[in-house]
Formats: sequence, structure tokens, C-alpha cells
Amino acid sequence: MARAQDASDWDAQNHTAVRLIAGAKLAGSQAKVLRAGIEIKLDPGWHTYWRDPGDSGVPPKIDFSGSDNVKSVTVLWPAPERFPDGAGGTSIGYFDRVILPLHVTPQNAGKPSSLQLKLGYDICSNMCVPVESELKLLLNGDGAEEAAIEKAEIRVPRRATLGEGDVQAGSTKDVSVTNNAGAKNLAILSVRREPGSPHERVVVEVAAPAGAAVDLFAEGPTPDWSLPLPEAKGSGDRPTRLFTFDLDGLPPDAKAEGAMLTLTAVSDDDAIEVPARLD
Repeated sequence: MARAQDASDWDAQNHTAVRLIAGAKLAGSQAKVLRAGIEIKLDPGWHTYWRDPGDSGVPPKIDFSGSDNVKSVTVLWPAPERFPDGAGGTSIGYFDRVILPLHVTPQNAGKPSSLQLKLGYDICSNMCVPVESELKLLLNGDGAEEAAIEKAEIRVPRRATLGEGDVQAGSTKDVSVTNNAGAKNLAILSVRREPGSPHERVVVEVAAPAGAAVDLFAEGPTPDWSLPLPEAKGSGDRPTRLFTFDLDGLPPDAKAEGAMLTLTAVSDDDAIEVPARLD
């Protein structure tokens, strides 16, 4: 029987390298789920893209269809950052190094699972280069890269509900939403549509500690929605911030009313993902 691995070999190409890494089993009720990760290294000044690349770029294409004893693979996305794309727009992605955590559910939990990944991703600096890699990794739930995967998962936006928190619109008090460690967290308090020309506008109210740097990303219900990046309005010295974006970039015949958006709010020490219906 093949021996389970802690990591695949690096697939090194110009300005980047990628490998698969193995962690442990999840605890508790998900003990049959195995942790793994896609680790991408980039040369200084080079970046790659989030699942929504922004105004330009291409999201990674991730294919595990050739895997063995794998029922499903859930890809987790650490909080990204926005940056100029060099052509007057803004992109969303990662610099330096990123691990995309994976939750792997085997078909048969009593046997090892073999991941086989076909990965396509763009890397960019002054120019963009498409990269393709094929990687394999045998898992048994006892990989040595658990600490690195757990660290990456800390930056994966936690799921939250619209309106969580006790800071009301227009309030000047500090945010009192806290996690188990006592750190103050983000909250998306409200989402509304407003008239605009030539497109309607979406206004999102975000709660955060006064003075904290906060960013917001908006995704439509399907990948063919290309919503503009939300822009912050006003200063960041209050516990509530407003972000706005036009309802532009919808697919033909798509309707904004009733559409379910995914809003991702990011600060230096927290990140949340909130589903929000446009009523």
C-alpha cells in the first residue's frame, strides 16, 4: 500500500511554485473529514487571484475529479486584498504565499484518500502568465502540515448573519460583538437598494472597531455576475461604515430584486462572509 504523504513535491515554474499539503482529521462530528491545502508561493511583486478576481484577472480553476476515494472537496478561501491592476481597475487576490485550505470527505473513511489536482491559475506582475499544474497527494488524516493549514483557516471569513451585532445605524458607540477569545469582530448590519443613474445603487452598513481598516467585497448569486467593487464612503473613525456599489455587471435578463449576494468584510484581524438578499 502506498504511504500517506505530508506534502507533494513542489511544482516550480517561473515566478511561482505550488504543492498539496496534508493535515489531520477534523474534530468532533466531522471526524471523517480530512484537512489538506493548496499552497502557492509567488516571487516578490507577483500576485494571483481570489475566487472573484475583481476588474481584471482570472479565478483559479480547481479540478479534483481524478481523485480516488474522495466523495467531495470543499475549497476554503482566506480573506483577500484589493490592489490596482495596472490598467486603471482593481483586482482582488493574494501576494507572496497563500494556502487554500481543503476539507476532504472520503467515500470510505476506513481507507486512505488520494487527491489528484488539476490547477490552472494566473500570476501577474507587469505581465500576466497562465500556469497549469497537476499534483497528487495520498491522505490518511495524519499529515504534518496541520499547523500551517489551521493558520490559513483563521483567515477564512467566518459565516455570519445579516444584522448580527448590537450597533445600530447612526450609533456612535463602540462595537460589542466579540468572539470566544474576546476580540472585537465585524458585522454587516444592513443592505439596501437606492435609486441611481444609470444603475441602482447598493448601500451596505458595516460595523467595526473605530479606526480599524475595513474592506468589503460583493459577489452575485452566480459567477457570471460581475459586480463593481464596493467603495467606502466617509471616514473610518466611527464604528459603522458605509460602502456603496452600482448594480452593474449583471448577466442579461438577470434581476436584482430577490438576488442573493455574498458580502465579504475584511479587517486586519477578522473576516466575515454574509449572505444578503436584495429586496
